[in-house]
Amino acid sequence: MKSSPFTPVALTILVLTGAGCYGEPRPPVAKVVPKTIEKHGYAWNDEYHWLWERENPEVLRYLAAENRYTAAMMAHTETLQKMLFEEFKGRIQQTGMSVPYMRGGYLYYSRTEAGKEYPIFCRKKGTDAAPEQIVLDVNQLAAGHKYFRAGPVVSPDGNIAAIRFTTTGSGIGTICFKDLQTGVLLKDVITNVTASVEWANDNTTLFYVKQHPQTLRTYRIYRHDLGTDPVKDELVYEEKDERYYCDVGTTKSGKYLLIGSSSLASSEYRYLDADAPRGALKLFLARQPGLIYSIDHHGDYFYIRTNLNAKNFRVMKTPVTRTTVENWTEVIPHRTDCFLEGIDIFKDHLVVQERSDALVKLRIMPWSGARAHYVDFGEPAYSVYASDNHQLETPVVRYRYASLTTPMSVYDYNMVTREKKLVKQEEVLGGFATSNYQTERVHAAAPDGARVPITLVYRRGFRKDGRRPLLLAGYGAYGYSEDASFDPFLISLLDRGFVYAIAHIRGGGELGQAWHDQGRLLNKKNTFTDFIACAEFLVREKYADRDKLFATGMSAGGLLMGVVANMRPDLFKGVLATVPAMDFLTESVSEGAPPDSTENDEWGDLSDKKVFDYVRSYSPYHNLKAQSYPNFLVTTSFQDASVSYWSPAKWVAKLRATKTDNNRLLLKAALEGGHSGASGRDTRYRDTAFEYAFILDLAGIRQ
Repeated sequence: MKSSPFTPVALTILVLTGAGCYGEPRPPVAKVVPKTIEKHGYAWNDEYHWLWERENPEVLRYLAAENRYTAAMMAHTETLQKMLFEEFKGRIQQTGMSVPYMRGGYLYYSRTEAGKEYPIFCRKKGTDAAPEQIVLDVNQLAAGHKYFRAGPVVSPDGNIAAIRFTTTGSGIGTICFKDLQTGVLLKDVITNVTASVEWANDNTTLFYVKQHPQTLRTYRIYRHDLGTDPVKDELVYEEKDERYYCDVGTTKSGKYLLIGSSSLASSEYRYLDADAPRGALKLFLARQPGLIYSIDHHGDYFYIRTNLNAKNFRVMKTPVTRTTVENWTEVIPHRTDCFLEGIDIFKDHLVVQERSDALVKLRIMPWSGARAHYVDFGEPAYSVYASDNHQLETPVVRYRYASLTTPMSVYDYNMVTREKKLVKQEEVLGGFATSNYQTERVHAAAPDGARVPITLVYRRGFRKDGRRPLLLAGYGAYGYSEDASFDPFLISLLDRGFVYAIAHIRGGGELGQAWHDQGRLLNKKNTFTDFIACAEFLVREKYADRDKLFATGMSAGGLLMGVVANMRPDLFKGVLATVPAMDFLTESVSEGAPPDSTENDEWGDLSDKKVFDYVRSYSPYHNLKAQSYPNFLVTTSFQDASVSYWSPAKWVAKLRATKTDNNRLLLKAALEGGHSGASGRDTRYRDTAFEYAFILDLAGIRQ
């Protein structure tokens, strides 16, 4: 008999890590607890349903075991992770300042300092030469917390800051108040609130929103008077329809407070004179099925962006004293070739954000009736949006622009002279140069003939020889558009030979409302087949090595990853699924699940058997089968309020028990953080380094 190759110390290490006889760590095995669920005559055994039990100590033990296994399986990449972390930190300016914007006589901005994880919110009175006043140093409040997000909302007169902060990823937070003249915190503290808050013009009245304690639906709006007990705050509006969420805001003019109620397919607004915050709310237009609108104010009119008889939306106006539909007149007509995303009002101009050909465009329309024009951007794919435009009386619109090769840039555009001024571009350190990279826009043919746009970026010198690793990203839900924006982390992949691509698949809004409609409800499978068609196109056209093709998606994009893996498990070498929604079928019919009826407008009403059967036919969790799957890294957060941790956790447990391959299946569960991940800068760098190391390692790139 040969002697054992393991020393006693080595054997001890293998036992503690759960390693097998050849040194490979053993994956956790989730216990099986039979639970039969039935709907529309279809019954299934949800044997990992027990993972829903948030208070069950076994759940945390299981997630901890998954984390230990993931760490052990990724231990050999620690050097690469550290290298990536240092690249990120060395590329991103650690000390910097945002571009100041004027509001209420102050220049507001935020800045960061090296060695500190969170921003510092500041302002200067009148001009940049004035002394700096710190409104809020988030680092001070965050001390001792593993997760922290905060931001100030300053009263119209500039004297009081309402500071809303949260220490959990659930989104539930607290409001405190700071006297900006003395620097003293006031005694008022409001708990269990959302980030939606708004001041009235009297500078002492604050409107805020609370969430339902179980479902986290924003449903109640309260009014608080400074100096009074928050327990006595008056409830001014309650949204009782579970399909609707509510929020509070203000018109750009500052004249009206707005209370909005909305689902994915309908909206309704109430308004209140901001000078008389104790007045009665007025209904602008009652909700109607399928009718979406939003409002703003200028002069004697409300301006309405709406889909009323306009699939791609149009703009109407109505006198402030007569808001019913019969009083509306058209300002911008509907266009079938252009989706109207939003408007920004100025004294002499209207700025219109449009989308056509999967690109955002800014149209400048003078109120005088003079000829409108578009701002020119000069790249084949990019991201742009108007931002920080708080003043009506100015000819200058500020917008933010970026592309896959151009760092985030802030421009001031004179709408009269058409002069474009670059105010600031994010500095990317470490030898980055835009000229080293190239963006391209191509199209893939979907099975039904639809042309699906794909945006690519790669380092110059790239040759289409079918030998490059490629990471393909997708989302395709809720009409959300995946625009081509700059990601400083991505450079670490591109410089190692990767191609990065975004599949603008149906279900998103890149090509207007019709593009969204063709990828939702009973058309949802177009989203998945579009993504597969994009991947096949990129291989066929030799942008990618078939054996080094990777995919990534977050949330609904994570669901996309699960479906595609079931449909085409041979297609990808590895998949990164971030906070993926893998089983809302069970969630929608199970007792104790948090209801979210707004999802009916996107995925369909599962009380309808036809819809239920359709969703069941693609649900990632319910369509796992005994076959080989790609390598998977799945992330989740125990505090995530949007996609509950149990959805990816259950999916991983079931996939591990079902698949026939030996490929990696890793679950990384954060106990802090929310749907968008960690709050601190360094933690985000480390998380991204971990994910990139997973992909690079599978591609055979170890440094």
